[in-house]
Amino acid sequence: MTLARRTAINPLPWILGDGGYRLDRAALGEAMTALSAIGYTHFTIELPTEMRPEEYGTLLAEHSLAPAPGYFSAPFHERNRHRKAVEAIKRHAHAHLELGVDSAFIAADLLPERMARPALGAGHDADRTLVVAEGLAAAAEAAAAEGVRYGLHPHVGSAVEIEQEVRAVLDSTAGSALWFGPDTGHLRWAGALPEKLVADYADRVLNVHLKDVDAEAADGARQRQEDYRTATGDSKVWTEPGRGAIDFDAVLAALPAAFDGWFVIEVDVPNIGTPAQSSAASLEFLRQHPYFRATAGDSE
Repeated sequence: MTLARRTAINPLPWILGDGGYRLDRAALGEAMTALSAIGYTHFTIELPTEMRPEEYGTLLAEHSLAPAPGYFSAPFHERNRHRKAVEAIKRHAHAHLELGVDSAFIAADLLPERMARPALGAGHDADRTLVVAEGLAAAAEAAAAEGVRYGLHPHVGSAVEIEQEVRAVLDSTAGSALWFGPDTGHLRWAGALPEKLVADYADRVLNVHLKDVDAEAADGARQRQEDYRTATGDSKVWTEPGRGAIDFDAVLAALPAAFDGWFVIEVDVPNIGTPAQSSAASLEFLRQHPYFRATAGDSE
């Protein structure tokens, strides 16, 4: 079934596991085989260190898949590391361009104290947030000069976690090359209403991560003072789109009428069944939602 919007999936359920972060050709091949069979057509760019963009593109093509926007992060909370981040994002942008993709998500690195106490804004520091904003803007400007746009991706556990920080970064970088790449799940878990932020910064929304939150699981994890990995891995804070607390109707209605960015499904740890079953449920959400359904004149 043809969808009316540009949609993709991040294969995190195949990459994240008890053994840590497994990003290699074998894991990617398993994910691509399963996701192509389910009906996905586009796949998030994330290259293993040993794989060149052309090899990645070939692997995608072998599975009848095409590339979609990836994700870049750096320690933007440390001003003395901004220069290295700028050089790193240029390489990231070049890989995207080689694969024919001209946009991506950008985030601040995860912080130990926030991973230990997620979604609470632990140790919030307004001055640090402005340093992060400065670094994000510099990196986005450098990438834009190469031909790739980057949108701010708020992430629980990072230096841009709570709504106050999201707004501070976006407000202080107004007029820069930094766009907004909201992740509905990360915003909601940290206490924000995604639809409100999308509406308030609608003219800067570049791409969207479609992620849902199991509110009961999130509340329980908070009460038990669980760290990020326990909350997401054992307590399964994340869930498939349409099964949790996100008001996707409101989020999608808040986007500009002419919005043509990407929507990337993310369910880091499946809430239901296997990675393939979880991904199939997410695709079915897209197929059933009026915003994503093809019009009668489109081919099926």
